[in-house]
Amino acid sequence: MPDATPRPSAGAPQPLIERVQARVTEVGLALDRPSRRPRRQRPPTLASAAPATPDAEREARSLRQVFLELGDAHRRHRQQTGQHASPALRDAAWAFKKAPSLTSLAVVAGFLDEDGLLGW
Repeated sequence: MPDATPRPSAGAPQPLIERVQARVTEVGLALDRPSRRPRRQRPPTLASAAPATPDAEREARSLRQVFLELGDAHRRHRQQTGQHASPALRDAAWAFKKAPSLTSLAVVAGFLDEDGLLGW
């Protein structure tokens, strides 16, 4: 008897959180690849003094990189349209900076997705 479980069609849009997770994973894999340039070593700060696992460090770097990509895309959009950043987007960006997580990044990405700025 065939499986009657509904499956999403190939053209169905993915939920935003899944798209953000996929992008963070993609960036994490790219960060894992050795580059030709040596990595710039930052001096330890109080916030980074606690030892983190390599997976946690990669996740944090990936989240930050995607956040920076979103910021670049939003700045380009604002330069082209002359619009200002909304207070809600600013609040979401501050929330991400205060406590970086996939969820807080998805909130920021949601604002850009509404404007059609996400290419993923």
